[in-house]
Amino acid sequence: MIKQSADDAELEGSTDPQVKHIQHPGVLKILAHFFSVLFHPLFIPLYVASFITYIHPSYFAGFGPPEKMQVLIIIIFNVIFFPLFTVLLLKGLGFIDSFYLKTQKDRIIPYIASSIFFFWTCRVFLQQTQYPVIMGAFMLGILLTSFIALFVNIYYKISMHAMGMGGLLGIFLVIMKSDSMLMTWPLCIALILTGMVCTSRLLISDHTQKEIYTGIIVGLFCQFIASSIIL
Repeated sequence: MIKQSADDAELEGSTDPQVKHIQHPGVLKILAHFFSVLFHPLFIPLYVASFITYIHPSYFAGFGPPEKMQVLIIIIFNVIFFPLFTVLLLKGLGFIDSFYLKTQKDRIIPYIASSIFFFWTCRVFLQQTQYPVIMGAFMLGILLTSFIALFVNIYYKISMHAMGMGGLLGIFLVIMKSDSMLMTWPLCIALILTGMVCTSRLLISDHTQKEIYTGIIVGLFCQFIASSIIL
């Protein structure tokens, strides 16, 4: 992974002595912004749900198109729309300084609010027995990740992008362990994307390598813990 540039460090107010003064080409920053937006942590559950619903051969085998779309709608509203609306509302009311949640203080209320939405989504998938239990396990993993992120946020600003990609890797490993699908190519793609997204965060944010690696580990192991509880 490439360390962030001095300009980005100064822009974000980083004081980490490990950040080196390296100039990065503009095209790298453009790509870094692109991957950071495309793989925003709130979008990862939608990608995973789409994979489980439409690509996995057995989890939703007996479901028709309307039922499959209903799963994605649940994710879009509870996991993406409501958390984003909460951030917009907090910014409008002056409770946070930036939409990008650059400081630990800005992240406290969004973490708590998102945890409520994640809890509700997890409950929906677990109580509605027509859905495969993998969906409930995945959402429980996300809920645990948000709880741990809120706690770790007291000490330093863990990378939300890294937690999201760690969760993606974690659920793919859980599916691989179930022997329900050949996961070679999905895992290879997930690993490549994780490297690209995490490198992007080092390029254009004030995250350190410690914050990135911690995020990956938290997202990964929360999926393992959730699967051991639910599956």
